[in-house]
Amino acid sequence: MTDKRKLLVIDDEPEIGAFVRDVALEMGYDAVSTHRPDKFEQFYSDDIDVIVLDLFMPGRDGIELLRIMVEQESNSSIILISGYDKSVLNSAQKLASEQGLSVVGTLTKPIRYSDLEMFLNSIVFTDKNKSNDTVNVVELPTQQELHNAFKRGELEPFFQPKVNFLDNSLVGVEALIRWNHPQRGLLGADVIIPLAEASGMMDALSIEVLQRSFKQTSEWLSEGLKTNISINMAPCNFKDLNLPEWIDNKVKQYGLGTDQIILEITETTLMQELIKSLDILTRLRMKQVKLSIDDFGTGYSSLVQLHRIPFSEMKIDRTFVMRATFDKEALAIVKMTTLLGHELGMEVVAEGVEDQETWDLLANIGCDIAQGYFIAKPMPGSQLIEWLNSRKT
Repeated sequence: MTDKRKLLVIDDEPEIGAFVRDVALEMGYDAVSTHRPDKFEQFYSDDIDVIVLDLFMPGRDGIELLRIMVEQESNSSIILISGYDKSVLNSAQKLASEQGLSVVGTLTKPIRYSDLEMFLNSIVFTDKNKSNDTVNVVELPTQQELHNAFKRGELEPFFQPKVNFLDNSLVGVEALIRWNHPQRGLLGADVIIPLAEASGMMDALSIEVLQRSFKQTSEWLSEGLKTNISINMAPCNFKDLNLPEWIDNKVKQYGLGTDQIILEITETTLMQELIKSLDILTRLRMKQVKLSIDDFGTGYSSLVQLHRIPFSEMKIDRTFVMRATFDKEALAIVKMTTLLGHELGMEVVAEGVEDQETWDLLANIGCDIAQGYFIAKPMPGSQLIEWLNSRKT
């Protein structure tokens, strides 16, 4: 008997169902999808752990399927999705909860990979062979646990390689925060960042990631590997006008060049401290630090920001990359984003490259750099050179 948890996706758009299914499979679920809500009873069983349900479907909508689940006394965790009014999603969630169903959250289309991943990571299960079993949302770590983890050194950056489409060579890595929790195992940014923000630790966490990333990059350099390091920046980092000088000094302290450093910034980050951001980012570029606009295409004023900020790199959001092989609209966005980036003199990075088909498509489009599980998962810094050597054999 398999120990994989079962997930069912019901969405009348086959490409959306396939996207959710593929993300779930990547995360270790036994996942299936159907675009036929009229066939729901054929797919449903009481041992399904998670149901991802579209509300607006022709012939038979999601509310009708929720009614069936109530009748079946379903104990599945439910994620509701829709491309329409958010208020309808909220109403459906309340309706389902009041009838005893476990709705862990709602997602609006287009679904972001990171949001779906966060929900699927936040669900913990009990053994269904035991009596009175239920499926519950995991109790997340507390702010105090995070404070203690910081003191004990349980937080550390992992590094995900970025490679060139032309020759598959390593061009850099992205630092991604991880928490080696003694009881809960390895936790990702989707758990750490909200806790850090709520507890006022975000600035300290960002500084820690920067310093440890610089230190690791210096250690690689001493072992003969010179590479770029990409680091995500938080809104709080742009409240200090001395940030460019601090980074410049730290980079020199570790024997690195400022041109090895890439700071990744989202549009949300920019808009929260717009005037200071413009000041700080302009001076960072004057010091040769590279700037990357992260999750491009998911904000509301991307072109305005591209005109204002001297970015050197553009990252296409994984939401579009992972759907580009089967979704014409997503493919069009990837193509136009790549063209726009090149016209503006930027390198274009595709994150979320998960298979050979996606790699081949992006390579043909002319994208510059790939990042994703098809290349490598995030890893401790000590494993990077070993991974790099393994690719040569």
